[in-house]
Amino acid sequence: MKNNKKLWALAAGLLAAVMPAFGQGKDWALYGGEGGRRFSSLAQITRANVSKLEQAWRFDMAEMGDPQTHPLAVGGIVYAYTPSLDTIALDGATGKLKWRFHSGVKAGGPQRGLSIWGKGKAQRLFAAAGTYLYALDPATGKPLADFGEAGRIDLRAGLGRDVDKISLALTAPGTIWRDIIIMGFRTDESAPAAPGDIRAFDVYSGKLRWSFHTIPHPGEPGHESWPTDYWKTGGGANSWPGMVLDDKRGIVFAPTGSAVSDFYGANRTGENLYANSLLALDANTGKLLWHFQGVHHDVADRDFPSPPVLLTVTHNCKRIYAVAQATKQGYLFVLDRITGKPLFPMIEMQVAQSELEKLSPTQSVPSLPAPYARQHLSESLLTNRTPQAHAWAVEQFHSFANDGPFPHMRLGQQTLVFPGFDGGAEWGGQASANGILYLNANDVAWTGGLVENSAASGLGAGLYQDNCAACHGPDRKGAAPAFPSLVDSKLTAEQMADVVHSGRGRMPAFALQGDSLSSLLTFVRSGEDRELAAKPAGDNHPAYRFTGYRKFLDPDGYPAVTPPWGTLSAIDLNSGAYLWRIPLGEYPALADKSTGSENYGGPILTKGGVLFIAATLYDKKIRAFDPQDGKLLWQAQLPYAGNATPITYMAGGRQYVLIQADNARDKKSPQGAAYVAFALTAKVRP
Repeated sequence: MKNNKKLWALAAGLLAAVMPAFGQGKDWALYGGEGGRRFSSLAQITRANVSKLEQAWRFDMAEMGDPQTHPLAVGGIVYAYTPSLDTIALDGATGKLKWRFHSGVKAGGPQRGLSIWGKGKAQRLFAAAGTYLYALDPATGKPLADFGEAGRIDLRAGLGRDVDKISLALTAPGTIWRDIIIMGFRTDESAPAAPGDIRAFDVYSGKLRWSFHTIPHPGEPGHESWPTDYWKTGGGANSWPGMVLDDKRGIVFAPTGSAVSDFYGANRTGENLYANSLLALDANTGKLLWHFQGVHHDVADRDFPSPPVLLTVTHNCKRIYAVAQATKQGYLFVLDRITGKPLFPMIEMQVAQSELEKLSPTQSVPSLPAPYARQHLSESLLTNRTPQAHAWAVEQFHSFANDGPFPHMRLGQQTLVFPGFDGGAEWGGQASANGILYLNANDVAWTGGLVENSAASGLGAGLYQDNCAACHGPDRKGAAPAFPSLVDSKLTAEQMADVVHSGRGRMPAFALQGDSLSSLLTFVRSGEDRELAAKPAGDNHPAYRFTGYRKFLDPDGYPAVTPPWGTLSAIDLNSGAYLWRIPLGEYPALADKSTGSENYGGPILTKGGVLFIAATLYDKKIRAFDPQDGKLLWQAQLPYAGNATPITYMAGGRQYVLIQADNARDKKSPQGAAYVAFALTAKVRP
């Protein structure tokens, strides 16, 4: 452990030396921090005094929702979102509202950050609402008229699809490189969905500068890994988690998700490049430098779920510029940043095959580091919380198919997904210093399956099957608490239409209008299918559809597997060894406070030697840990769950730690959303 302390001291000094000059280290001006490392050179808060943190201010938003925002802080001003995706500017020292930009677009759902660009005295703040990217004046919040049309561009345009028939939104901000902003987006999980083109736009005019096709067009490398014409109608393979820039080399690293549809891919035979891949692109041109595919022909929604992390490691006595990419299935891929070559040997794992479609016979897994989430569920890992819960779990377990970390869905049988659809790792990202990665993860099981798409159905039922059934189930009863029942919804038809168009929480927006929208809402609200229509034809409507996301919970609502249900780990990527691993989070109603819990959001790290993380779903706490050994140094109660990644910054000579909190993922708790800032008490500040 003494050697680990020396490593930490060296890390703090080295990273402080290379921190960008912008803001003299006082700001948090970049989503995820420089290189995605979530590291700050601030040191007013230290291991010695962190226990003296107190709430400095709180900004209540008087709204319900789940923006999951990782704000920016520049020059003492915090830039953030509300649940309805208004952009706000707050005084970083007091939390007082300075301005609020309401786009007029009805929008919701996660929006995890913003981007800021500056050259001399000119600055632009890039924010999103719905399908639009806005360029705002950071001083006033007003749109800058010279960007696009009246200060905004519609990201649906230029994708080779009818803009009125596709939906997309930003879950992560764009990446700034010189005078361009590089964008990915979130799209629907079922057809019709937008193709996941990665695009760069001029920061002044909003005009397209370059585009990379993640579903390759004819003549482009990777086109042979799809059906010949899939690029015309297929969707997904989109970069939704956020990208990271190596500004010294002009390389942007973009992780991508799965192709549509997520769970049955007979209409997209092949390995499906560049879905489920980490892409290294020339930031100037969009040219592909290398790629690494984490899952070939994905049928389990194994997106790369978080931005990668750029770091430097010592490997075989050589200093290597590396990139680390976390996964939902619990693997951490560590690659040479220049070549894309894995630093640790890869193993080709044989995987279970499907009777319904041709899958890849093997998948690539790293020999090191060891997985940070359990890979195979056995009867011995089923809950022992009570004898009754264990007996129930055993009975359910023996009814499931069980493939390990690369499952496929069956017809008429549920398949175990462990780690679950929410990871392993999730979108909050990881923190790093001196080749040590700090990573939080979920460790619970889910299940899923397939049912036949009916040969003919009403228009409303067909739209529901294509767009809604994966989450809310074929019977509209959902899978609480993650996916609410629609059978007993208290929303009016107008309110439901607003949710369809703007999205909410995990639900994306959908581009439905007129008879289509009316028929869908009638079916959702009553189960009546008033308008008969033939099943839509074409490759985008496969023979089978997903039965829905089902969390494997015992009858009392707790995970049906043994703890830990959530963890926080420190992994030395120089060697691939774990330095420590602890449960993260607790269930207040349980006597055992060491179970860990689901967690959404990520950690940050400071030169002061403190690791901050909230993320835990049910205990509503933010915590500070010693990065040397994982010892808890401080914790505080939040008004809501801190399902976001915090930031730290200086304002008025005081270091603040800021977290966005809401209870959107815990419907049993009082709903609301707030930003909460902590700082040292006046007596202990330098």
